[in-house]
Amino acid sequence: MHGAMLAFIARSMVKPSGWLKPVALRKLTGRYLAHQEGLPHLPVPPLHQTLDRYLLALQPIISEEEWTHTKGLVDEFRKPGGVGERLQKGLERRARKTENWLSDWWLKTAYLEYRLPVVVHSSPGVVLPKQDFVDQQGQLRFAAKLIEGILDFKAMIDNETLPVEYLGGKPLCMNQYYQIFSSCRIPGPKHDSVVNYAKGKKPPLHITVVHNFQFFELDVYSSDGSPLTTDQIFIQLEKIWNTSLQTNKEPIGILTTNHRNSWAKAYNHLIKDKTNKESVRSIEKSIFTVCLDSPIPRVSDDIYKSRMAAQMLHGGGSRWNSGNRWFDKTLQFIVAEDGSCGLVYEHAPSEGPPIVALLDHIVEYTKKPELVRSPMIPLPMPKKLRFNITPEIKNDIEKAKQNLNIMVQDLDIKVMVFHHFGKNFPKLEKISPDAFIQMALQLAYYRMYGQVCATYESASLRMFRLGRTDTIRSASVDSLKFVQAMDNPNKQDQEKVELLRRATQAHRAYTDMAIKGNAIDRHLLGMKLQAIEDLVSMPELFMDTAYAVAMHFNLSTSQVPAKTDCVMCFGPVVPDGYGVCYNPMDDHINFAMSAYNSCAETNAARLAHYLEKALLDMRLLLQSTPKSKL
Repeated sequence: MHGAMLAFIARSMVKPSGWLKPVALRKLTGRYLAHQEGLPHLPVPPLHQTLDRYLLALQPIISEEEWTHTKGLVDEFRKPGGVGERLQKGLERRARKTENWLSDWWLKTAYLEYRLPVVVHSSPGVVLPKQDFVDQQGQLRFAAKLIEGILDFKAMIDNETLPVEYLGGKPLCMNQYYQIFSSCRIPGPKHDSVVNYAKGKKPPLHITVVHNFQFFELDVYSSDGSPLTTDQIFIQLEKIWNTSLQTNKEPIGILTTNHRNSWAKAYNHLIKDKTNKESVRSIEKSIFTVCLDSPIPRVSDDIYKSRMAAQMLHGGGSRWNSGNRWFDKTLQFIVAEDGSCGLVYEHAPSEGPPIVALLDHIVEYTKKPELVRSPMIPLPMPKKLRFNITPEIKNDIEKAKQNLNIMVQDLDIKVMVFHHFGKNFPKLEKISPDAFIQMALQLAYYRMYGQVCATYESASLRMFRLGRTDTIRSASVDSLKFVQAMDNPNKQDQEKVELLRRATQAHRAYTDMAIKGNAIDRHLLGMKLQAIEDLVSMPELFMDTAYAVAMHFNLSTSQVPAKTDCVMCFGPVVPDGYGVCYNPMDDHINFAMSAYNSCAETNAARLAHYLEKALLDMRLLLQSTPKSKL
């Protein structure tokens, strides 16, 4: 189960810095805290190990002269008594003083200081299997059941009965689960912050429901503290639906799609008004958001899933459902009239796997028959959240719409269900399914571009307290040898198989190293941030073009396995790159790949085509070559 999305980090329980608004911690009954305190601290890897591995990682992606130049910089950096040792000591000191030397830094650099819109650039979406309802009754009934399932999962977090997860026999940090409910991102002029109301004196008891761009506060617990039943929630959703039939409302939620600095300015305009401020606070405090979407134009089955992925990521633009969101909200569940459903989440508090674990739970829950018909006690009308729209705010909304629609036009996204085989085939061949898929991606990219590129795959650091992710660098010396040999007519199949196996073993080894805290990317970032913190001049190593090339991930990838037949999706992290997410099932693999239309060199459907061919060619190679007697 390695990692999820591009990285972002968890709030550390030590001093809440100004980035995370402090909230009084309720006394946890201790089970969760005791578990957390038993987890090891994230280590700082040895300096020489990281520098050697950095040089190795550069080999396949830069020229020989560049590599020689960089080797000189590395040698300078690692000199005894030199700058590298000084920064390393600083990191080791930081590791002794904090719960996790990386987590605060990572949260800031990967998420909160990142100024591009969260839509497409940061927040991942998930497409769930299409449901079999086709009308508003079915939509609301399913949404009600979904809400009940989410509250059922939340009860496990609140009671601390959530089973601890394990990876390779080691218990994992469960902190991210405690960050995803009743939390929200808040825009700021230079950096954002995350608020979490779950731990306050009065934990929120309501969710936000959005329909036709109109926001409602819906209480989901009865006076005795028990959650409302599906029947009761359904009745409340009907009331919301029937009081929000007008479709001419200003899409206030579209403001959350803008560049973070623009949104921070607009946010301050917005909350100057007392009514607006109360409405915004209600959304921020709510446990999660449910978006009841309007239907979008019918499309053929083969592009339906791709269209759905776009709906989950950005809502389709200002004409469709993009205004039916509050993108700063950590969790937004999306249910449309035609049976399509999924979610989008704000990445700062959590990686993909905890979100998927929640989804797996909900999907199982929605399949269960309803046991009790609840007594019909009259429930209060859900509260409509009012917004006073000044000309200034109207102008902010117009600008946000324009920017969003450009972004929507620019995103090229393709969902491919690879149905020829799933993870069972590589397992039969005694190859890690993840390594097999990553090598197929390397082969596809090499065939398309005649070269390999810096490739990011997220690896989970949850074996450590407050761990988030590090990078598995899938483009390696071994992967390059394999992809070069694959289409070389002068190579025997036997040798190609040997190179494929070696490449997948190297990938597996890098993965194991990464999840044990021994990868290079976060360590290099740590030394760079340490230099900034120490107010010393930036070491040459980080000003080098090779470092820029190594950090320019044309392939940004993530395996997010789920029991549910779903797929997660996210945008590319560079203008000329791809975002690739996949969920390997036993007998098929769900892929979502994204690119930007504004880049002439990239095309998501073309990558999908080459990836399918690479997977099939690799299977054929293994099947047509007699196994060597090892």
